Amino acid sequence: MLNRVIRGIAGTFILISLLLAVYVNINWLWFTAFVGVNLLQSSITRWCLMEDILKKFGIKDEKVQNQKSASKI
Repeated sequence: MLNRVIRGIAGTFILISLLLAVYVNINWLWFTAFVGVNLLQSSITRWCLMEDILKKFGIKDEKVQNQKSASKI
């Protein structure tokens, strides 16, 4: 669930910033680049700030949920 939410947020940010760049100001492409750099950084370091934020909001990782349900059986 957590990975799906992170991908959804990243995709939404990119699409919104592209629309803003087309219809408002070309400088919104810097936000698109920022999202891309963060995606690249998280793939290299295995740390994602959005993941930490979502965990604080109570969104669980799929692996953790599957392990808990498997241990109850």
